[in-house]
Amino acid sequence: MQATYQKAWLSLIAIVLSAVLLAACGNNEKDKTAGDTGSKDKESESYTVEHAMGTTEVPKKPEKVVILTNEGTEALLAMGVKPVGAVKSWLGDPWYDHISDEMTDVEVVGDESALNVEAIAALKPDLIIGNKMRQEDQYEKLSKIAPTVYAETLRGDWKENFSFYAKALNREEEGKKVLADYDARIADIKAKAGDKLDQEISVVRFMAGTTRIYYKDTFSGVILEELGFARPANLEKLFSDNPDDLFVREVTKELIPEMDGDYLFYFTYAPAETKADAEKQAEEFTNDPLWKNLDAVKAGKAYQVDDAIWNTAGGVKAANLMLDELEKIVLEK
Repeated sequence: MQATYQKAWLSLIAIVLSAVLLAACGNNEKDKTAGDTGSKDKESESYTVEHAMGTTEVPKKPEKVVILTNEGTEALLAMGVKPVGAVKSWLGDPWYDHISDEMTDVEVVGDESALNVEAIAALKPDLIIGNKMRQEDQYEKLSKIAPTVYAETLRGDWKENFSFYAKALNREEEGKKVLADYDARIADIKAKAGDKLDQEISVVRFMAGTTRIYYKDTFSGVILEELGFARPANLEKLFSDNPDDLFVREVTKELIPEMDGDYLFYFTYAPAETKADAEKQAEEFTNDPLWKNLDAVKAGKAYQVDDAIWNTAGGVKAANLMLDELEKIVLEK
């Protein structure tokens, strides 16, 4: 009887010890699992970007970025990010001359107005950055490929979009440094130039069959205003028909006198497919007696400049190159 009692007691002890050991193992597995989950959570941390199409969660450190605007490409490069894919430059084959060295091995994914969605998908990006003004109808397709965020528009102040790109990339500190350096350049030029900036400046663009006067709500217009240049009073009158639209006005030869100023900068948009017609348009205007009679032309202060730098590229690198040119001309370096 006593032997049976002892045997039962030993069995009970064995059961209890087994339960304790199983519980310990279970806790160890939970600890390991918890550790693994924590590691995965850390790796998958994301941030929220508010943009023109809504709100999107973006991986903490996107490494494979596709950019769908020309000025956006310059923004990425300025912040040390080389995109895996980008839209073709409006001029160049396939990139603007001033960025081509930095775009080696970057895939072309169409152009701003005609995206190649299949090419974008093939790159397996972890972030796509686009623009509502250009690509609103493609947003749903792109969002199925990767987190996609859109800037609102492309006109006017390039700094607004640049700040948005910095947030989208989670590189706000790098972005602030780029903008601070640019602002320092503006301040330096203004300090050195002094009253040399008390000049009226006109900006003209020639295209195939079209001539435009560019005003304040343009890439070059914003930069000129930052420097403190005035615009000719005759342009104020020309744009008074719609004060809410200070972008451009298309003009005929009869309005050449309205282009005059202390300085006149002109450029020609001449991609390969319309190059001959664009150059013909420029030649017809600049050979016209009304053009030759402009005060700026007679004073030798009408300058032909690069369309990509002064208008088409629209990004921070072009802005700095435009400052280089203005500094050289105005300060007579």
